[in-house]
Amino acid sequence: MSYNLISILLVEDDEVDVMNVKRAFKKNNITNPLFLAGNGVEALEMLRGQGEQPMVPLPRIILLDLNMPKMGGIEFLTELRKDENLKSITVFVMTTSNEDRDKVEAYKLNVAGYILKPLSMESFISAVSILNNYWQLIEFPS
Repeated sequence: MSYNLISILLVEDDEVDVMNVKRAFKKNNITNPLFLAGNGVEALEMLRGQGEQPMVPLPRIILLDLNMPKMGGIEFLTELRKDENLKSITVFVMTTSNEDRDKVEAYKLNVAGYILKPLSMESFISAVSILNNYWQLIEFPS
């Protein structure tokens, strides 16, 4: 099995959560390129090659918060899945929302997983470690 260094897009508006993701990546020795978007609008612009920071090549994985300004996570997922060039990107929701309706909507939009942001940093580091194992194990098409 060969390990490809795939790029990851983090769609998150909370600076503390962004720092926690970066810290968890560092603790798990994850060196994948991590790109940041503060909301769904910004993320779609990046993915479509528009805006200040276009993403080329496209990321293989998106880590998505649901509660964001301008365009929330469910709205973003809806737009992403409508776009022929973007709909196959693997998305993991990472959110504080434990609402069943959010979970149902996210899974209807074909997310790979729904992860509740844990309160402790140790739990979060462990969750990111599991994600890292996942994306090292799976094979993406060329």
